[in-house]
Amino acid sequence: MTGPRFTPLVDSLPATVPFVGPETLERGRGRPFRARLGANESLFGPSPKAVAAMQAAVREVWKYGDAQNHALRQALAEAHGVAPDCIMVGEGIDGLLGYLVRLVVGPGDAVVTSEGAYPTFNYHVVGFGGALHKVPYRDDHEDPDALIGKAAELGAKLVYLSNPDNPMGTWLPAGRVQAMIEAVPEGTLMVLDEAYVEFAPDGTAPAIDPEDPRVIRFRTFSKIHGLAGARVGYAIAAAPLIAAFEKVRNHFGMCRISQAGALASLADTAWLAEVKAQVAEGRAMIARIAKANGLSPLPSATNFVTVDCGADGDFARRVLAELTQRDVFVRMPGVAPLDRCIRIASGPEDQLAVLAEALPKALEAARG
Repeated sequence: MTGPRFTPLVDSLPATVPFVGPETLERGRGRPFRARLGANESLFGPSPKAVAAMQAAVREVWKYGDAQNHALRQALAEAHGVAPDCIMVGEGIDGLLGYLVRLVVGPGDAVVTSEGAYPTFNYHVVGFGGALHKVPYRDDHEDPDALIGKAAELGAKLVYLSNPDNPMGTWLPAGRVQAMIEAVPEGTLMVLDEAYVEFAPDGTAPAIDPEDPRVIRFRTFSKIHGLAGARVGYAIAAAPLIAAFEKVRNHFGMCRISQAGALASLADTAWLAEVKAQVAEGRAMIARIAKANGLSPLPSATNFVTVDCGADGDFARRVLAELTQRDVFVRMPGVAPLDRCIRIASGPEDQLAVLAEALPKALEAARG
């Protein structure tokens, strides 16, 4: 009797979890965190109107969701001033990235990203047999010139940029991003991850030209909309590329409860403005806490603050471990020199008060 016959590619890969969830850590610790500040979720929650819409949708959860996501695509198209056939809705940006990689990356195809950038994108590339090539950050920012240069050198299928950036929280102005789009080599597609763009200053995102075949944008309901658990993301791109998703996507991948919540949240612009203001207040409080402990917060255009611990990655990992021991969940970048930092999500005052209490003790223990 034999087991499953995996493909040679899958046989060659290690089991990988791009992010260890806080629930996994809590099970291992045997107790919950007091402050959940590591996953870049919206601790301010979803719009009350979105909650009401999802509660109403529960009564019809016996139905599959609309396979075409028609109402949500129409609303997104209107919000962005594009045609509905330039919008694709899917199971968060992560799910859509997987579909995109499946569409364009074959075994051995070159893909370019930054060393330390979003690991789930890398996970999909490796999982479909692509060859990842990485360039370093420059001054805690992704480096468009280096990314484009490497993509041109290799004839890359994809080149990835997040703006604003995760894990550093830094951002590039719209003109710099547009210049990168203009420089994309023939045959390369730019993946522009704008998961945090609603938190960014005006002038961060270039104007959307949905028919530009050189770029695909990704946005999400997981951050400012507070619907991370609902798994709703969307892509904006030229209609032929969007149509290609129909060849590989899970057509019933979207839950109708999630569809209803996203649609209601999109319409509640007052709530989104309130969340943006609350996030800014939380970022300012994190910066004050960091400075009070002799640490350096980086400027942020996201819903988190990356804090320079002032030493190397080993020290930052000790700080993170000591915060975990004190029931504060945070994360950190994974590679040097970014790993001199820890990354802390903005949240309500009571959550950040736990951080303020724990951080000096964690630093003392890490230095001790």
